[in-house]
Amino acid sequence: MSDDPRTAAARYLQQRADAAGENQHEPEPDAAGGVPEPPQPTLASASTATDRAAVVETAIQQAIRAGAFDDLPGAGKPIPALGTSHDPDWWIRRKIQTEDLRGLGPVALTLRVEDREFADRLDALSRESEVRDAIEDFNARVKRARMQLEGGPPVVTALRDVEAEVAGWRERRTAVTEAPSAEPPVARRRWFRRG
Repeated sequence: MSDDPRTAAARYLQQRADAAGENQHEPEPDAAGGVPEPPQPTLASASTATDRAAVVETAIQQAIRAGAFDDLPGAGKPIPALGTSHDPDWWIRRKIQTEDLRGLGPVALTLRVEDREFADRLDALSRESEVRDAIEDFNARVKRARMQLEGGPPVVTALRDVEAEVAGWRERRTAVTEAPSAEPPVARRRWFRRG
């Protein structure tokens, strides 16, 4: 397409007007002696899909010529951390990670994030009954998501074994309580002295 899109769009509108019998006369030269440029079509005046496409293409070409797309951040550079494996949801994951969003996005992705941080979440709990409830709640949400009632990508998150997770929670908890402290205990100073 070697023609200017504006000219092509104007020529198309002129041909349509001529076919309808609206323009029976030639455009008159202006004061400088040249033929005036035909009026530019707007998106509101475009009646068919072809007209709208021509108007949009014209606007894009004008923006390119005006330099609106020059020097955009990241222009000509590869997308960072794209990885070598195919992941259709890479952009969702990156947005969730960079914005540190919690509880947003497709259920399959939020479950994966929660699965990755599951041990830390359990370690924050203090009673075994709370740990069991958290594991059972997680498993119920995974099962519900696998039914694909809410749509979205397929759920590949595995169910958690309640007894194995509770045993791991106990081991981590005893390891923390039995570990020697890195800092020696600080002697308490009195705030006041008795005389």
